Amino acid sequence: MQRALVTGGGGFLGSNIALELEKNGWDVVVMDRDPLGLKENLPGFRGTKLLVDVAKEAPWNGKLDAIFHQAAITDPRYPEDDVLWKNNLDSYANVAALAKQTGANFIYASSAGVYGHQDTPMKEGEGETPITHYGESKLEMDRRVPRDLDGIFWVGLRYFNAYGPHESGKGRPASMIWHLANQIKRKEKPRLFEFGEQRRDFIYVKDIVRANLLALQAKPGIYNVGTGVATSFNELVVMLNAILGTAYSPEYFPNPYPADTYQHFTQADLTHAKAGLGYAPQWTLEAGIRDYFTGIGFAS
Repeated sequence: MQRALVTGGGGFLGSNIALELEKNGWDVVVMDRDPLGLKENLPGFRGTKLLVDVAKEAPWNGKLDAIFHQAAITDPRYPEDDVLWKNNLDSYANVAALAKQTGANFIYASSAGVYGHQDTPMKEGEGETPITHYGESKLEMDRRVPRDLDGIFWVGLRYFNAYGPHESGKGRPASMIWHLANQIKRKEKPRLFEFGEQRRDFIYVKDIVRANLLALQAKPGIYNVGTGVATSFNELVVMLNAILGTAYSPEYFPNPYPADTYQHFTQADLTHAKAGLGYAPQWTLEAGIRDYFTGIGFAS
């Protein structure tokens, strides 16, 4: 039986990856520093759970065939930039060292945050200029991996704006889909930055999980993982109203963040991902939201 390690395995993306790997016959080890996530986000999980902060250590002495490195501070507004940088790069260094020790394939989470204000659709290798320390930490990882893991199979996946089951524990960094739907469920007007024309490439977590599995057979490299479609926040509210059976109009308020630190648009160019990863999205935004909300009792 093949064995995989999933770091951040109690979190949003990591837990979904871990559960799917186990479903596909893998022996799965998860590491996470959050005991609540390990308890709540892995229903029915039969593998090994380790309460570990991989920014400090990644202790494992056994066989590993693959590592899926998802652990990171993902909040672009995290108040301590130096802490975020150190956490994300120390986590990477410790887990990369484990990949070298075991010879495991190394699949890791990068981010659309590396692109900053690049024109859309955003293409790998073109104009990566992060506008947050989170994006900078991910781009630095992208730069280090080819050097640090020479001789090890590796793939980096630049996730766009993910949504889906197990994201509720993320708090502020959870998707706009999650935040707006909860406002509507509380019978509140959905609140948008003026004037709701910001656009995001929203990707359902089930497509992200599938991209991680495809990465095991891909050409080494860095790939965008999105849908290739950008949806405005105004359009998202219309879609949420239709799915939830409501009719709320948005309430607009000034964006409190400086324009040069807020990513107004994201949209993935998937040319490279289709050719090298064999990836194309299977979920439209509407179908993904309906599947997600049915699963958590938001929609029938």
